[in-house]
Amino acid sequence: VQLVESGGGLVQPGGSLRLSCAAPGLTVDDYAIGWFRQAPGKEREGVSVRSRYDGSTYYADSVKGRFTISGDNAENTVYLQMGSLKPEGTAIYFCAAGVGFDLCASEVLYDYWGQGTQVTVSS
Repeated sequence: VQLVESGGGLVQPGGSLRLSCAAPGLTVDDYAIGWFRQAPGKEREGVSVRSRYDGSTYYADSVKGRFTISGDNAENTVYLQMGSLKPEGTAIYFCAAGVGFDLCASEVLYDYWGQGTQVTVSS
């Protein structure tokens, strides 16, 4: 199963982007869906997670209040709305799916990953 991210690009500081995670081959409601990012020279980190059980959400402190994760069952897609973007948000953003846990941003728990989409925040 391969997840497919889209929506990345170049945006100015303070701007917004919406990333999409399409999941052909699985039903997003059956999985915890997480968004992760990896900046140049840094380890991959968890950004946000959407629970498979009740739609509850987790956000890393660095994005809390600026990012929103949501799902569309009809489209079988999970979105990450990113606002007030900062230059340190420049990274490759990945989505991933996993089962057997609730709100956890540890990447080792996730079974299926996308190829990532580049987000560059720069003036």
